[in-house]
Amino acid sequence: MGNLCSTSASAEPTVSRSWDCSAGQGNYTWKLEENLIALSAALQELRSLNHDVERRVELDESQGGKVLDEVQLWLSKAETTVAEAEELIKDGPQEVQKLCFAGYFSKNCRSSNKFGQQVAAKLEQVVDLKSEAVFDAVAFNQPVSSIRSKPTVGLESTLFEIWNLLEATEVGIIGLYGMGGIGKTTILKQINNRVYTIGYDVVIWVWVSADHSVEKVQKQIGERIGLSSEHSWEYKHFDEKAVDIFGVLRGKKFVLLLDDLWERLDLIKIGIPLPTEENGSKVVFTTRRLDVCKKMNAQKNIKVECLAMDQAWKLFQEKVGEETLDSHPLIRMLAKEVAAGCGGLPLALITIGRAMACKKSPEEWRYALEVLRRSPHKFARLGEGPFPLLKFSYDSLPSDSLRSCLLYCSLYPQDYAISKATLIDYWFCEGLLDESDSISSARMRGYYIIGVLVDACLLNEDGEKFVKMHDVIRDMALWIAYQYEASEKRFFVRAGVGLEAAPEVETWKGVRRISLMQNGIKELSSTPTCPTLQTLFLNKNYLQVIGNDFFQFMSTLRVLNLSDNRGLRKLPEGISKLVSLELLDLSRTGITELPIELKSSKTLKHLNLSSMLNLKRIPRGLISSFPSLQVFRMVLCVAYYSDDMEEDNLLQKDGNEGLLEELGCLHHLNLLSIEVKSVSALERLLSIQTILGCTEELLLSDFRESKSLNVLALANMEHLERLDVHKCDHLQEMMVLKSIEREQEGGFSTNIRCFPTLSTVSIYRCPKLRDMTWLIFAPHLRSLSVGYCTNMEEIMSEGKLGECADMLESPYLPPYAKLRTLHLEELPILKSIYWGAIPFPCLREITVIRCPELQKSNHQNEEWWKEVRWMDDTTQNAFLPSFKSLQ
Repeated sequence: MGNLCSTSASAEPTVSRSWDCSAGQGNYTWKLEENLIALSAALQELRSLNHDVERRVELDESQGGKVLDEVQLWLSKAETTVAEAEELIKDGPQEVQKLCFAGYFSKNCRSSNKFGQQVAAKLEQVVDLKSEAVFDAVAFNQPVSSIRSKPTVGLESTLFEIWNLLEATEVGIIGLYGMGGIGKTTILKQINNRVYTIGYDVVIWVWVSADHSVEKVQKQIGERIGLSSEHSWEYKHFDEKAVDIFGVLRGKKFVLLLDDLWERLDLIKIGIPLPTEENGSKVVFTTRRLDVCKKMNAQKNIKVECLAMDQAWKLFQEKVGEETLDSHPLIRMLAKEVAAGCGGLPLALITIGRAMACKKSPEEWRYALEVLRRSPHKFARLGEGPFPLLKFSYDSLPSDSLRSCLLYCSLYPQDYAISKATLIDYWFCEGLLDESDSISSARMRGYYIIGVLVDACLLNEDGEKFVKMHDVIRDMALWIAYQYEASEKRFFVRAGVGLEAAPEVETWKGVRRISLMQNGIKELSSTPTCPTLQTLFLNKNYLQVIGNDFFQFMSTLRVLNLSDNRGLRKLPEGISKLVSLELLDLSRTGITELPIELKSSKTLKHLNLSSMLNLKRIPRGLISSFPSLQVFRMVLCVAYYSDDMEEDNLLQKDGNEGLLEELGCLHHLNLLSIEVKSVSALERLLSIQTILGCTEELLLSDFRESKSLNVLALANMEHLERLDVHKCDHLQEMMVLKSIEREQEGGFSTNIRCFPTLSTVSIYRCPKLRDMTWLIFAPHLRSLSVGYCTNMEEIMSEGKLGECADMLESPYLPPYAKLRTLHLEELPILKSIYWGAIPFPCLREITVIRCPELQKSNHQNEEWWKEVRWMDDTTQNAFLPSFKSLQ
């Protein structure tokens, strides 16, 4: 490990120099009084300009505008400069008193000359800022936020009717009503994406839901019209927020789109000016109930009907596919009968159509018809609701395991973005992936299951890493869990409904899975009796206290999620009762130390301690007492180094080497996410073979004296997916040494291929780092973020690239071949991303913030883009489709 890092020595001169106040250096002294007077006058003018710009910004923002980045940057500079200039002027009289001989000399030459230099430099800065304060505009109108929507098959006539109402002035409030899954939200999304073309100033989308509050609705509106950008706004009373919202909207022609109303919403209480013929504004809302339309005083109620037979068949054909329909002469006829059995409900047509897309035998289609025909009798108490139809897709899933995995997703709140990786970890620890005995095989099985559920339209993709459950599907899943699962499999879900206290203990009895996540619960002081409880979600609450006996009767609990409870400082000793625990998530809690009583959880497989900012103590022997531990996460724990030097604490100033030793003793460790804060700890980590093979995420932070890092020393981490390097103040080079050799026939070769799984790299606050040419050794890089590296001139150096390429196996992928997202921020001397023209075939998004050498100016949107410096048109055209403008 001797070539891993090198340290920098002090560069201070060892011989003192004589001080001379003459010539150029003395100019700062004898001009001090003159410069102070000039600085005071210029500062007064800068203050006036600053106030003028602030007033213009305030006015534009009150009308829904968004402040320009260049204006925001100028205001920030002005604020800092004014404060610094005021400090110099305050110290001025004291420094002037030191002068003598008409100001040409000083009683303390060194001090006076330095102060004089500061005054002169600040005067120049103030003058420059004054000259820059010429803004044609200080804000821009925010564009309409586009929302993804499905094609409106069969809904065109309804959309046309609403469009005519939006163009006219007679009707101000429009209500859309109909059963769940019928396409109301799809219509609303189409309106959102197109209404800006007919002259409206502001379009506001608000998802309301059954558990809405005035504050939640105001928050969404505030975000859309620019009020939430004010730090103090979120702390105002809802009456004050209503006044602010009214002040912005009363002078505008707006469209307010309210999705999923379950009861009357008081528009005046929220701050919405009522639509009139004079102001031309509109309110359009969706609901499942006609009585809500009446209570909202809608001037036009439009029922969204089920699709006609020909429209339903057209939609059903799209989802099944012509290949399946033509696979047997009888299938098209049977498919028309199945489509008819869906009752024209779009959501049912889509989900059942997708479920039948791979059914190519008449027998399978006949069985589908039989189930659909008998469903109305079996589920008569639900009337015309969509659940009996949607349950067919649930029943059509190929195994009980997939059905259980789907029901598990209903533990999350409505419209919640569920992490795929986290969901799979839960399924694994719950035993739902029964044939998987390791997290690695569970991941493969889990992603397959997610794919099946997405293909069946029972889950929706939300980007690459998340899924969402449609609210109707979620309601159906909960209905199934409550009504049709065995009593010992009962669900009790109150996620995201605004609870301020835990439910009564009686409701916990006989329940297998409980979700109370995303509420306002502060205390758990009762002692519920839960002999069958297996899952408990308490994350995203305001927990401060958990009673010592709370876990007394939860001996079967397997998954406990306490994450995102910042006020929770301590775990009770009674946690020792959780003898069946397999997953414990304490991430983003305020817990200061882990109790030794956790040792009783011998079955623990997954422990997440990430972002525990107050964690100071882990008892020695605790981590090594979990023989079944497969997943351990511990990154971004800023209180990592404890001043408490107790011998039984793993978190010591040795950079957590003791923790690494205990992790190295775990024979089943399969996935590690770890932070390292010293060179010695990194070297220790790299020497433990059992850790090398399972490290998935590595964060190197706060390396005190490291001047260089041999990146290829990390190459043995064959499963490394993410590498973060943060706050390494002295790091100048992430170098690639040729010391790694591989024996081949006929001798040795220095050709290497490393980082086959590395997909995410983040480099932040490394002010001396010059380039990142080593990234050529990460051929599958998908996401790159670089920020606050003030000495970085290029991402890939032309001079170094050839040498690095010679070390790679041939053929090799060109740089950035799989890059999808690129984020560059605060890189003041960055001139190039790459020295030549290369394609970016997978790039989806690029964000550039304050990189003045990469861009000639900091204008918004397309004007900004046109002025970015590019080596040639090929490179510019490659980036253009994926560029993300900043607002």
